[in-house]
Amino acid sequence: MTTEKKQIALFDITDAPDPRDKFGEIDLHSYDHYIVAISGGKDSVCCLLHLLENGVPRSKIELWHHRVDGGKDEPRVWDWPVTDAYLEALARAFELPLYYSWKVNGITGEMMRRNELTKPTCFEVPGGHTVTTGGNRGQESTRRMFPAISPDMSKRFCSSYTKIDVGSKALTGQTRFCNKRTLFITGERAEESANRSKYLRFEPHRSDRREGRLARHVDAWRPVLDWSEADIWACMKRWGVQPHPAYILGYSRCSCAYCIFGSANNFATLREIDAQGFHQMAAIEDELGHTMKHGASLHQVADAGKPYAAATPERVALAMGTTYDQPIIVSPDQWELPAGAYGVNDGPQ
Repeated sequence: MTTEKKQIALFDITDAPDPRDKFGEIDLHSYDHYIVAISGGKDSVCCLLHLLENGVPRSKIELWHHRVDGGKDEPRVWDWPVTDAYLEALARAFELPLYYSWKVNGITGEMMRRNELTKPTCFEVPGGHTVTTGGNRGQESTRRMFPAISPDMSKRFCSSYTKIDVGSKALTGQTRFCNKRTLFITGERAEESANRSKYLRFEPHRSDRREGRLARHVDAWRPVLDWSEADIWACMKRWGVQPHPAYILGYSRCSCAYCIFGSANNFATLREIDAQGFHQMAAIEDELGHTMKHGASLHQVADAGKPYAAATPERVALAMGTTYDQPIIVSPDQWELPAGAYGVNDGPQ
């Protein structure tokens, strides 16, 4: 049974950047730190490749991955099991550091919250340490619903609470960014949605305090904002970077496996290849009395779709495993366009 509930907003955050006329031109080689927010999806991978193509030293580049299910010792609910291993293989191939950050209990913890404070945030820092912050202030409140399929980040809290806010806390919680210039890089593309087409390519990051006592200069840059999907795949092929296994299964996007924007075919495939995970999510719908998709249960959504033919047993084993034992870089003439390329854009609004 589906019931409509009003989403709560614990802090004011919107998807669209500040509507200022012009922020100036980027001086790409003027920064001390280059942080690539990397999901494993093709667009974020191309952000990294674009930095390298423009001569940014690898010694200044870091990869940051916001884990949507919380820490590595927490149960998997939303994400592809292989994502961590894929990203670790990518980081090794390019000899770059990879730091994880997360909200304790991830999306599920926020979604299931009843008369509680929002959970703390954790992030890894150089030297192998993990910092924990927050979770002890504010008002107790109740969520008990899925993220809304909306461009409003206060309602689509999977992005705001487990990615945007987590990234900001990792920036503000490290003194190594004080008195430094940092470029925070994300892979949004205007082609994905009308809302993203309004984004600015370059602007101060929400954590920027360049005029403050900490002199923390942080800019946000979306280098692939104006790229087409064809541009993205061409870049991947130039470098011979193998795409995340989700694309090889037939998915057109690599976000959470159980992304709230997923199509009927996405969920029909998941029900076939990940029966345990699918039934776990369906059980959450029953417990909450609230469905991920308005007006239809996950089983009803999956019933309307068809599993991807590309999801062969070998490919499924890779995507649903926790190791990535394939070459992550191949020669361009060996590189193949994945089955999910140019598929239906089941993505953010």
